[in-house]
Amino acid sequence: MRPDLIGGEGYVQNCWYVAGRSEDFGRELTALTMLEEQIVIYRDTKGAPIALEDACPHRKLPLSRGTIEGDHVVCGYHGLTFDCSGECVIAPTQLDNPPRRAAVHSYPAEDRWGFLWLWMGDPEQADRGRIIDIPNFDNPNWGKTQKGAMEMACHYLYITDNLLDPSHVAWVHLTSFAGAGTDNRPLDLEETEDGVIVSRWVLDEAPPPYYKDMLPFGPTCDRKQHYECRLPATAINMSVYTPKGEGGKDVPLSPDAFVNISYNFITPVDAGRSRYFWFQHRNMHAGDEAMSQRMFEGAVMAFTEDKDVLEYVQTGMAKRKTPYINLGLDAGAMRFRTRVARQIKSEAG
Repeated sequence: MRPDLIGGEGYVQNCWYVAGRSEDFGRELTALTMLEEQIVIYRDTKGAPIALEDACPHRKLPLSRGTIEGDHVVCGYHGLTFDCSGECVIAPTQLDNPPRRAAVHSYPAEDRWGFLWLWMGDPEQADRGRIIDIPNFDNPNWGKTQKGAMEMACHYLYITDNLLDPSHVAWVHLTSFAGAGTDNRPLDLEETEDGVIVSRWVLDEAPPPYYKDMLPFGPTCDRKQHYECRLPATAINMSVYTPKGEGGKDVPLSPDAFVNISYNFITPVDAGRSRYFWFQHRNMHAGDEAMSQRMFEGAVMAFTEDKDVLEYVQTGMAKRKTPYINLGLDAGAMRFRTRVARQIKSEAG
């Protein structure tokens, strides 16, 4: 990705990113890359997540090529052994005097909402209260889909661009999220403390195929598209449906409204690769597992459609011979990119 795109260089560091689903990590050593940093993750004997720099300080052999002994990681080259804080506690060839500088970086880690989060910046600034709050997560009246994970061969900001663009559904998601009014209705733009919201109401139109069978009203309804991104790369896409005549801007939410919230967590791997995690949360049909499965499969299909487009965008933008342009619908995405760039600059300063 060329650096002239706003926010295209560097990453926000002092924040939490999703490393994966909590169940993806166990007692084995798991290597992964986040923000161009090599990390090894495992769980200690009590099940707590441990995340360390994946490089022994001696000759930089990845610690993920070593073994676990109790709560410690043993390098597979000369047996240097590191505790959960990254400190070298055993050097077999120097048993009485482990090298003082033989330490690896330790990343604060936290299991929350079924995902494993890592703090990528200064550990002294790690605040677990800054992990996103998910209202009604444990409310038995709300239904949840299973958690999804996907690799995308594109820069993470192309994904946030897409998740701040309600209009693309009219062309990319014809059999799922598209519907009357998604191609040309005006968009509202709002800046929040840590992000951007793009939204609009589409009144008295038929719902899109994805939602049609979930709604207890119809055949037309009022629909709100709420597309929100928060620093560093968390997207909250909310679909609100009300009976016809009960929706609209600045109107109190109808007690009969159907609300589905897609929580999307994007983690940069490097300048050309990202990981995308999500789940969906709805205020009706809590115990309907068949519906949850249909929703999950529909989301996978739609996000695969996004993946196909965005990977071509990555290639096309990287190899472009002529200038790119922005459209009016890009206002929210460009505003979010500006916020990202400012935060990166602030941390660097």
